[in-house]
Amino acid sequence: MKAKSARTRARPAPARDAHVRAILAELRSLGSERNRAGMARYGINVTNAFGVSVYELRRLAKRLGTDHDLALALWASGKHEARILACFVDDPARVTETQMEAWTADFDSWDVCDQATTSLFDQTAHGWTKATEWAKRDEEWVKRAGFALMAGLASHDKGATDRAFLRLLPSIERGAFDERNFVKKAVSWALRNIGKRNQALNAAAIARAEKIRESTDAHGTRRGTPKARAARWVANDALRELTSAKVQARLRVRRTHQKH
Repeated sequence: MKAKSARTRARPAPARDAHVRAILAELRSLGSERNRAGMARYGINVTNAFGVSVYELRRLAKRLGTDHDLALALWASGKHEARILACFVDDPARVTETQMEAWTADFDSWDVCDQATTSLFDQTAHGWTKATEWAKRDEEWVKRAGFALMAGLASHDKGATDRAFLRLLPSIERGAFDERNFVKKAVSWALRNIGKRNQALNAAAIARAEKIRESTDAHGTRRGTPKARAARWVANDALRELTSAKVQARLRVRRTHQKH
């Protein structure tokens, strides 16, 4: 798991409120209409956005340090960049399931969803449980969060066993038939990240992608439905990357290093 920067001391409520106001003022000064327009072109909800780059947010987070109470206050502000910043400064050890459910219910844009799941939730004690729970839910952002969390765990949980990821594959197969754009892209992301961990999981992910694709071919009446088209897209998107020469070469190098 990724290490967070040093924790800061808790501030009294009045001082914390003033601190949050100062941070929001700084975010406002860092934003621009040009950036907001660029974010909108990528499908980001900019209703409450200042137009600040993730690069600037990460730089600010490094200066602020780890601060759970500040993270809660930033999230409560409702401002787009403040919520992403909250994901960067929060303390994973203090994040509860209740907080994760509350924040997930607030998701209104794919970038906030993805930063919360892959910069914070995947480092908590509840990440694995929530990944499988949310993947079964029907709400669009909650379901995306489940698969994005799987993608984050595949990238960052270096100590997890192959078996743990193999248990996620049935959920990914079911999720592949969700035609909603933000869901199917997260399903593919999860499958691809699992398949890039090592050669064994690569083979398993490729086999699962082929199974998904074959299941759409086996049902002629389903082949042209939105759900079937979504599943074929997920399968083809995953297979394109997982079978690529670049990924295969990287996995061979990784295996060689592990042997030594």
